[in-house]
Amino acid sequence: MTTGYRVMEKAQTSDWSRRRGLVLGGFACLAIALISRAVYVQVIHEDFYLNQGQQRQIRTVEIPASRGDLVDRNGDPLAISAPIPSLFGNPKDMATQPERIREVAELLGVDAAKLVKRIATDADRGRVFTYLKRQVDPEVVDKVLALDVKGVEVMSEYRRYYPSAGAASHVIGFTGIDENGREGLEMAYDNWLSGETGQRRIIKDRNGREIAGMDVIKPSVAGKDLRLSIDRQLQYFANRALQEAVSKNDAESGSVVIMDVKTGEIMAMANYPTYNPNDLADRVGGRQRNRSLTDVFEPGSTMKPFTIAAALDSGKFKPDDIINTSPGRYQIGKYVISDDGKDNGWLDLTGIVTKSSNVGISRVARQLEPEQMWSVLDSFGFGRSPGSEFPGEVAGYFNHPSLWHHIEQASISFGYGISVTALQLVRAYATLANGGVMQPVSFLAQTEVPQGQRVIDETIANDVVRMLEAVVEDGSGKQAHIPGYRVAGKTGTSHKSQEGGYAEDRYVSVFAGFAPVSDPRFAAVVVVHDPKAGTHFGGTVAAPVFADVMSHGMRLGGIEPDDLDGQREQVSVQVIQQGERS
Repeated sequence: MTTGYRVMEKAQTSDWSRRRGLVLGGFACLAIALISRAVYVQVIHEDFYLNQGQQRQIRTVEIPASRGDLVDRNGDPLAISAPIPSLFGNPKDMATQPERIREVAELLGVDAAKLVKRIATDADRGRVFTYLKRQVDPEVVDKVLALDVKGVEVMSEYRRYYPSAGAASHVIGFTGIDENGREGLEMAYDNWLSGETGQRRIIKDRNGREIAGMDVIKPSVAGKDLRLSIDRQLQYFANRALQEAVSKNDAESGSVVIMDVKTGEIMAMANYPTYNPNDLADRVGGRQRNRSLTDVFEPGSTMKPFTIAAALDSGKFKPDDIINTSPGRYQIGKYVISDDGKDNGWLDLTGIVTKSSNVGISRVARQLEPEQMWSVLDSFGFGRSPGSEFPGEVAGYFNHPSLWHHIEQASISFGYGISVTALQLVRAYATLANGGVMQPVSFLAQTEVPQGQRVIDETIANDVVRMLEAVVEDGSGKQAHIPGYRVAGKTGTSHKSQEGGYAEDRYVSVFAGFAPVSDPRFAAVVVVHDPKAGTHFGGTVAAPVFADVMSHGMRLGGIEPDDLDGQREQVSVQVIQQGERS
């Protein structure tokens, strides 16, 4: 028995020794494998695995560039860019947690099903970047990040903001979500305003959040600022006055353009209806169209001063020449031109403009050579693009005389058969006010007076200016009067054109003029389309808007009054003498 136990004990000891040897051998093999793996990773393939680790932790991200600001002539902001966060992520990570993405969608106010589907599609296509939502309010971003959803990250971008909202929207325009100019001056000067994005390296944790910044690969370059000719305050007053006029007269739309006579700078340009460029949903229905230089209309009697200029330029007429307008009707072939039932009798050229006689101006035009009349009107910019570089500006419609019908020369003389924009018309009136010198149109602030182009003799321009002053003093433009200032201008009322002819009960009401007459500074045109509240004449619909806006222009420009008591006659004589000396 004892011997048997000893044999069993010896066998058990031997078996234990074998098992211990196997265990120790296993540990030894494991240690050798670990050491071999460490040598393989850290020595043999160190560069490969180091690079793989960096790819998972070190990212190259864009440094957004701020777009240049648009400021008015006094440096007040009209368009600025502010940093704002955007949410994005790796679709491969986000696709594995659709329920969490639905929570994110709820906070962002987007369709959850569409967002989940978009992420899944991007993941299937192997994409590594998907926007969840761009330009998100910081408070919402904080709530989304608090959910700690794997793969969701945040980046900084810029959003455009327009302090003047709808008051200057048609001039300024707006940008898309990537800050590319889409309308207006934002579009016209996009290359100047746009910056260049940069790049930098960052380290992120396993959840994709940035934990450390590294070196900048390429610095971003901010866009350049642009100082416009617009006066922000005058723009506000123009927008307000126009809105009130359109509402008061139950009109379809309207435009106001104010130009610096001496420099050609656009001081204000307003259209109504307008839109708020800060509100994406408000940029619909064509309201973003700048009617002042895209929409044309027949200017009516506001063309008469230029026909008079052509008559004086021809040498066939002098200001005191008289024309018989009786009996208030003038027949050319089958067409009859009338003075709305009035018989004004004999009128000199000033009387024709003051009384706004269609018969008188037609008789004058018919005595001119068509080519000569066309040449003068063409030199004032009618039928030609103003060259402002504003997107969408049009040239209007003005046939060459070789295409005129026998009635067309007469109809053009009082503003029918020709179409213009508000910008073209204000530039032509500014040219008269500037002694016959036309300045290039500019939406940028000028540091010096540009070289203009003479289009009519100064004496002729001064003669027409005196006629236009009489319109405000004694004619249909009385409501354009500005207390303390001498004003010159012309009213215009035309039927709106439609397919097959003209609408009998739809009108365009216009006033064009400038002030102060002794030393003109600002020219302005007011156009109101289809007023339906009763009156439709330019003198009662558009002229009051001119007086309202220009009175603010005189004040903001620090322009001294030239119509003080007892001074009118003296100032008028000085203007005449200056014209004679020139």
